[in-house]
Amino acid sequence: MTRTTSIDERPESIASVVRRLAAAQKPAARSAPAYSRFVNRRVGRILAAVSFRAGLGPNAVTAVSAVFTFSAVALLVVLPPSWPLGFTVALLLLVGYAFDSADGQVARLTGRSSLAGEWLDHVVDSLKASAIPLALAVGFYRFEVLPVAWLLVPIAGAIVSAVLFFAMILTEQLRARSASPRNESMPGSAGWLRSILVAPMDYGVLGLSFALLGAPVLFAIVYTVIVAATAAFLLLAGVKWFRELDGLQRAEVRA
Repeated sequence: MTRTTSIDERPESIASVVRRLAAAQKPAARSAPAYSRFVNRRVGRILAAVSFRAGLGPNAVTAVSAVFTFSAVALLVVLPPSWPLGFTVALLLLVGYAFDSADGQVARLTGRSSLAGEWLDHVVDSLKASAIPLALAVGFYRFEVLPVAWLLVPIAGAIVSAVLFFAMILTEQLRARSASPRNESMPGSAGWLRSILVAPMDYGVLGLSFALLGAPVLFAIVYTVIVAATAAFLLLAGVKWFRELDGLQRAEVRA
């Protein structure tokens, strides 16, 4: 006897999953850069729905993100700069970034959020923050694309990215330990303007910049601007975070 499948037993459609994620997703942080806020979250939502339908757990999605990202890192080391390489690297980085956004959404859908999963996600993020600029430096050195002195820029980029990532994570953790932590995730009316102003620090913009690898001098200029802007942001944000945490501690002492 053939068993028929009722409407209620049919798998949920990808469009339905996307709608559920859109309704449940937290508002974007006011400080979120434009690409991350307006493009990556939406693409990540679709990939989360596809991954959910495919039966992938959040850690598997993190692994998929890592495969895309570190494939781009490897290509930067082994192949000379060119337009095809640039477009390929940019695409791999952006797809990896979208899957990085998807893993947390899959965790919420499946109810499989875990400390270990969050740890894995942060470790992969910290690794790529340093690996991408260092791979760029190695590739440009191997193929003698630009004067050796310019290689100080991606080396500085690796340092700045690592320190910024650590500082952001540590600040978030110390805020959570405070009796009155600040909430930076609430949307604001001027949030879109801030998102555009911090675009040079956007990982999506960094990924897009690699599409210019076919014109090494132009890419070097754009990449140098990104590193300089990120370093300036780190300096200003570092002062702000230090004062904020110092103020939170003083407030607790007075209380």
